[in-house]
Parts: sequence; structure tokens; C-alpha cells
Amino acid sequence: MRHLPLTHPGTAQTRSPGAFLWWLARGQRLTLVGGMLFGIVWMGTQAVMPAVIGRAIDRGVAERDLRALWQYGALMLAIGLLQAGSGIMRHRFAVTNWLTAAYRTVQLVARQTTRLGGSLARQTSTGEVVAIGTTDLSHLGHLMDVMARFAGAVVSFVLVAVILLQTSVTLGLVVLVGVPLLMLLVGPLLSPLQRRSEEQRELMSGLSNTASDIVAGLRVLRGIGGEDVFWRRYRRESQQARVAGVAVARLQSVLDALQVFLPGVFVVVVVWLGARYAVAGEISAGELVAFYGYSAFLMIPLRTATEFANRLIRARVSAQRVTGFLGLQPDHVDAAEVAPSPPVGSDLRDSLSGLHVRAGSLLALVSERPDETAGLADRLGLATPLVDGAPDETVTLGGVPLTRLPLEEVRRRVVVSDTGSSLFSGRLREVVDVHGDGDVDAAVATAAADDVVTSLPEGLDSVVAERGRTFSGGQRQRLVLARALALDPEVLVLVEPTSAVDAHTEAFVAARLRSHRRGRTTVVVTTSPLLLDAVDEVALVRDGRVVASGRHRELLEGDAAYRLTVTREQEQTEEVTR
Repeated sequence: MRHLPLTHPGTAQTRSPGAFLWWLARGQRLTLVGGMLFGIVWMGTQAVMPAVIGRAIDRGVAERDLRALWQYGALMLAIGLLQAGSGIMRHRFAVTNWLTAAYRTVQLVARQTTRLGGSLARQTSTGEVVAIGTTDLSHLGHLMDVMARFAGAVVSFVLVAVILLQTSVTLGLVVLVGVPLLMLLVGPLLSPLQRRSEEQRELMSGLSNTASDIVAGLRVLRGIGGEDVFWRRYRRESQQARVAGVAVARLQSVLDALQVFLPGVFVVVVVWLGARYAVAGEISAGELVAFYGYSAFLMIPLRTATEFANRLIRARVSAQRVTGFLGLQPDHVDAAEVAPSPPVGSDLRDSLSGLHVRAGSLLALVSERPDETAGLADRLGLATPLVDGAPDETVTLGGVPLTRLPLEEVRRRVVVSDTGSSLFSGRLREVVDVHGDGDVDAAVATAAADDVVTSLPEGLDSVVAERGRTFSGGQRQRLVLARALALDPEVLVLVEPTSAVDAHTEAFVAARLRSHRRGRTTVVVTTSPLLLDAVDEVALVRDGRVVASGRHRELLEGDAAYRLTVTREQEQTEEVTR
């Protein structure tokens, strides 16, 4: 599959679903045209076959001309072989078109997901992305699949109409007028079908989101006895989706019935007219047989046309969801004018909070509200939207605002690892060493994850399950820390890196972290005395501002607010004792 542009041309919010479908078709125009050509040949050979059979009856059977009969028999054989060959190629192109449209959509969604990064979860749900990657891409693929047969249906319809006009003007006009009229009769069903399909699509997205939430939090649900609550919620939403699906199926069943009934009525009319002309002697026996053949054949293009309309409606609904997703914008994009890169080993500053992180230092952020320091940590790495009203120059590296640097450079130089970080599936070595050039052994040792690796049957070559679900919470946290350390960025921001481990392991990590990160800047968000005692400087944050800074022991002795924040339990215990 060839590489594609990140999004379709133009701003996704202003592009209609029809424009997206046109862009999708234009991107695979060669295979679409190829499929249409073979579809035209495939259905065209079926259209002319009744005429050849009629001629064989009139000139071969009726006139007892054995030579003519052999000639027409050979012609029918050649047409049959051509029909078989073109049918095979038409099907091959149809499958190619389906796969191309579906997986081009997958590429777009995957690249947009990567582009949005951490802002994805704040702008859309997991279920929406899952629904696009399953249901929507299937509908888009089906539309491209039916294009070849639809082109053949249109051309064969015209071909049959021309043949009938040459035989009987009345029959030709019946075909030319009747087929569009039948399509108009189906038209009133298409708009309600689109509306109900959109409602079902919305409910399916919400149901997928609920299912993913339940799966992700199943262990927690069992711990608090909440399985029944979420089971009832999922059952209620699934029933709503089922009712919406039944509503779509009702209209779909009517449309499917009309695909058989209307062409059937039309065929009866054509056969009845042809029989009358044959009885009146206006057409020959061979022409009557040909009319019967045309009547049976016309069922195919008529059903294909209604199928195309149905596929188009569903594809438009899916295209609307895809364009909506592609229209989402990340929290940060590359500036129009990029500033020169600051030198390696520059200070990191946040003007909003007054934080100053000296190059090469190990600094800890402390607050009585963990979400406050976690938000500051995200801001240091442009992992969250800017605060409303805050200038773009809030966070600077070496005096250069991060928003003026290429986003790729910011992600490479400043890495934020928070408590929500997950493990991906794959070999453990590749999971820990993302770029393949890190010191995995040193990172694992610093994160005190040696026992995790040695407990696995194949060590670092063992396969990690999805989201690392086979590991305990503490094991996952240590492996996430090892992954962040293996990246070895210029600035590393760690949010509560040891909150799920015991005191002994935490003391070991605190002792090794300084030496591992020597010469590089490290910011740790924590209230753990073991970690705080190992850092160079501690910054106390209150109401979004740094109100005190210094060594851990100095702040313990000289700042009551800091002492209460770090040793809250001990203070409360002493108060109760008194």
C-alpha cells in the first residue's frame, strides 16, 4: 500500500462526505477504471447473449441452416469465455478496490491518531475510533466494490435499450422510461434510511466505548463489586443499539423487497408486450426468446442500481464520521515561523508558575493537590492545551518558547511520562527500547525492574500482552519508568513514577535515578520523602505558582506548609495522639 497524505485535501470540517468519497475514489482511479472496464465487458456480454440466441433460433433452427447454427454456437462460446474472463478480472479489481478504500481509511485514521497524540482522548471516545476502524471502513469499501458492477449495469441497460429500439420502438421506450421510473420509486426510502443509519452508527459508537471501558476497568469493577452496574448499563445501551438496528433493517428489508418486486413487475410488462407482438406476427420466434432473455437479464442491472444507492447512503454516513474525525486538531501544531533550536543543556522555564529548572539538575515538584503538579508537568512537555489566556511563550527551553520549535523536536528533547502511560504489546525489549538504540539493561536496573525481566521465561525477548495486563500495577509502573529512561531525553518529566511500588523498591529507584540521569535535566512530580531526599531541588506549588524552593530537609525545617504536604499522615497522627 503506497504512502498517503496525512489528511484529505482541504480542511476536514469544511469538506462534505461527498467530497471525501470523491477524493477517496480519485486516489484509486486506476483500479476503479480497470474494474469498471471489466464490469462493462462482463455485463455487456450478458446483454448481447439473448440477441445471439435469438439469431441462432431464427437463422439456424427455423431456417434449418446447420452452418449458421454452428457459427452462432461458436459465437456464443466465445462470448461465454469472454464473459468468464472479464468476470474474473472484474471480481479481482472489485476486491482490490474494497481493500484499497478500507485500508487507506485505516492509514488516515492511524496517522490522525498519531498526529493528535494525547489530545485524542480529550476530543473523541475510544468507541468512535473503533467504530471507524470496523464498520465505517467496511461501508466505504463496499461502495468502491460495487462501482464496477454499477458501471456495467448502466452501460448494459443502454445497450439493451438500443437493441430493443431496433427491434421494437415501443419496447425500447418502455425500457428507457421504465428503469429511471423504478429508481424514482425507490428514492423516497433512501433519506429515512440514511437518517436511521446515522442514529444506529452513533449508538454503536457509544456501545463500543462502553465495552472498552468495561474491559479496561474489569479488575477495578470486580474489586468494588460494580460488575452488575456496568452490566446493566451495557445491556441497556446494547438494546438501544439493537432497536436502532431493527429500525434500519425494516427499511432495508423494504428496499431489498423492492429490488426484487419492481424489476419483477417490469420484466412481466416487457415479456407481456413481447408476447403480444409475437402473437401478432410483428416479431419472430427468435426475437421472442431474446425478449425473454432480456427480461431475465434486466433484473441484474436494476438490482445493481438499487444496491449502489444503498451502498452510497451507508458510505456517506461513514464518510461523515471519518471527515469529522479527520477534522480534529491537536493541542499544538508547528509554528508558521520556527525559531532556532536552543543549545543542548538549556534551562527549562515556565513563566505561568515561575518554575525554573536548571540544566542538568534533578528537581521535584510538590503540591497538596496532585492534579496541579501533574498539569504543570504536562505543560512542560506540551502534552496539554495551553491555559486559557496564557501566552504561547509560557514554557521556554533556553529562552526559546516550545511552541516556536518543531513539535517533533519538542517530543524528542522533552519527554513526559505520567501515571496513565500504558505498555503496548510486543517483545519486551522493543516495548522498553522504543527507538532501538537505548541502554535497556541500565534502564531496567534503574527502574528496579530486574526481577520482572528475570521472572519471564524468555527475559527481554518475552512477548508483552496487550496493555501489559499480565503484569501487576507495580511491575507495569517500573517497566514504564524503564521505557522513559531508555529514551534518554535531554529533559525527562516523571509523574509519580513510584506510587505503586513498596518503600524498599522506591528507595532503590531514588538512589539510582540521580546517577542514571547525571548531566541531563529531570523533573519528578512526587510527595514521597524517599525521592524528595534524593533530588537537587524541590519546588512547592500552590494555586499554580511556585511558592517555595530549596532542598528537601531545608523545606521540612523551614516551611510548615511543605512539611504538612509531605508528612501529612505523620502530622495527623501526632495531632490525634495529643
